[in-house]
Amino acid sequence: MLLLLPLSALLAVPAVLAVPTSNSAKLANTDSSLTILYQNNLNGTDDANHVAAILLDASPASQAAKACGNLNERLISRAAIEAHYDDFYHQLSYLVYSGRANPNQNFIISNGLVSFNQRRACLDFKPTPYGNRRLPVLCTQSANASQPTTAVATSQNEITIPAGGNKYVGYRNLKSWRFSGIPYADQPRRWHHSSVYSGSGQTLNATAFGSQCPQNGAGSEDCLFLNIQTPYIPKAGSKTKLKAVYFWIHGGGFNGGVGSSPGTDGGNLASREDLVVVTINYRLSTLGFFAVPGTNITGNCGIGDQVTALQWTINNIAAFGGDPNQITIVGSSAGGASVRTLLGSPPAIGKFQGGIAQSSLGGGVTLGLPSNYATSYASYLTIEEGYELAGQQIFHGAGCNATNLDKQIACLAAYDPVALVGLPTIADKVVQDGTFVNTEQLIVTEKNASTAHVPVIFGTAADDGSSFSTYPKGNNITSELEGIQVELGISEYYAQSIIDSGLFPYYDTGNKTLDSFNVSQRIATDTQFRCIDEATVYAGAVSGAFERAYYYQSQRTEYGYDPNNLGGPPVTPGYPYGNPNLPYFRVHGSDNGWSFENLPVFRDAADLYSLQLEGSYYSWFAKTGEPNAPLAYLEARGYQTVIEGQRASGPWDPVQGMQGPVKLLDWPSISSDFIDKPQCAFLNYSLTYYIDGGI
Repeated sequence: MLLLLPLSALLAVPAVLAVPTSNSAKLANTDSSLTILYQNNLNGTDDANHVAAILLDASPASQAAKACGNLNERLISRAAIEAHYDDFYHQLSYLVYSGRANPNQNFIISNGLVSFNQRRACLDFKPTPYGNRRLPVLCTQSANASQPTTAVATSQNEITIPAGGNKYVGYRNLKSWRFSGIPYADQPRRWHHSSVYSGSGQTLNATAFGSQCPQNGAGSEDCLFLNIQTPYIPKAGSKTKLKAVYFWIHGGGFNGGVGSSPGTDGGNLASREDLVVVTINYRLSTLGFFAVPGTNITGNCGIGDQVTALQWTINNIAAFGGDPNQITIVGSSAGGASVRTLLGSPPAIGKFQGGIAQSSLGGGVTLGLPSNYATSYASYLTIEEGYELAGQQIFHGAGCNATNLDKQIACLAAYDPVALVGLPTIADKVVQDGTFVNTEQLIVTEKNASTAHVPVIFGTAADDGSSFSTYPKGNNITSELEGIQVELGISEYYAQSIIDSGLFPYYDTGNKTLDSFNVSQRIATDTQFRCIDEATVYAGAVSGAFERAYYYQSQRTEYGYDPNNLGGPPVTPGYPYGNPNLPYFRVHGSDNGWSFENLPVFRDAADLYSLQLEGSYYSWFAKTGEPNAPLAYLEARGYQTVIEGQRASGPWDPVQGMQGPVKLLDWPSISSDFIDKPQCAFLNYSLTYYIDGGI
């Protein structure tokens, strides 16, 4: 059956041309690579006490000042380096460790040279040598805006680089080079799969985020944009010293979310961890997942967009400093479910070298329930099943009530996109379309070509399920039994079986509604998150489906999504933003800040220390496929808190058969409130892991 679309839905290739500033022609990587050096401790309130520098390739001493001037900068002074001695000590130490510089390499600075003396463990300063020897150059970095919300492109900080037949105008802030709103696909026709952006010979403005995909009363169908934050831009045409790529897929239930939120900005990761970070938009809701049996509307356009973004990244990321052969896909919630999907998607396999799935939903077929909210995120419907849930309901909701299906489709194809995703019924399920998804579930019970053989990390927040069980507001719950029934929507029989098992202790605070919910949320966490994710890791490790497999649980989190308004730690004297050392529900999505080393506020020192430790785990995994950074690397970088954290918690080990340890991703000095093991009562095997009892 042919799908006929109105003229308004035909292909429209975006071509947003930048008007270069008077300086942008010389602010480029034509003659040198460009590396921002910044000793980022992740404490934004401390940024004023640090300075950055820009490292250029070797230049004759007589030309060094001019090279800096081409960036609107000057040669950095000895006084500036000495005033921030530790910062430059570790930055130059890391250049030697990483092979970017030879031991005792001299760098040209204002009126002299500086080097990292590895033997004496100090910085050496020397006068400018005679002759015109070529040496790498250290320039000032005057772009001091340190936060993603304060960075603004100006004629002084913009840069134009070539990539894939186009030129991209980005800019820098204190910590990274930033390119935003890059179109990675030609704008596709509605319900057609996207293809890699075909524009060429253009100068594209990459200094502002592109539109979000339609959601919550706003957005545009022209929304397939990605964003890049990088510490390093190679010299034009060079593919040396490339960095691992951290490719982020946002969550939001496949019906919301963007790749450009401040909390998931990649500037800190790029700066502190020496990674290239890519964040993407993809089509959502009925525009991204609508499928009609017997037509070429086969669904999964949102998943296809993710694959298209991966392909654009492979084609172009080297120009931005990223290694196209070292891409790790990362996502939380629906983003984590996307990682799971891509691990088994034939068009995606081979396009990435690792996967991190955070709070990936699934399961739910238990306790007398045939399914629940989480089920379809890991067990994929057929197109017919998806259409039964969200087919004619969508047509009728849009007033497309013709008896002829072709006319219904033509009507819906012309319907306002923002109104379409706001209808009472939407399509937001991954389906078995036969191209991007051709199995009901990810196959991890055997080593086979249908699942990507790559290292993976799966894990959850400690109380992920609290966001997906009902807190009975206004109900006067009189017993644990009644509460569990209401909160999980299960029968008295199954509620009693939970109590009788003794696996989920009841903590009596005198508030039966709250106390029964504490039991229910632990069960919901297991049935919708932990059990399926642990089972995935375990089976994939034992079968060899995954190259290596790791599991974590986040104990320290911030607020996150919580419809019951129970997620925040309680405010106490000295903790105006909540005391994370007291019991609280670690709710769904509330650990995303640790994935990007971004927190809006620090409630205590352990917030910062845990951010540094966990960011190291994720980033080293993206670089090597395992999370344990070697001591020599951490020492070179000056990351002492990470060294202490790793020593206290011990190294992560891949899951090895039935004895494989499952490590807590937590700052080790933070103890759990209630420890019970094992709790995942719905698995038929034993693992070593821990559960926090919550409130």
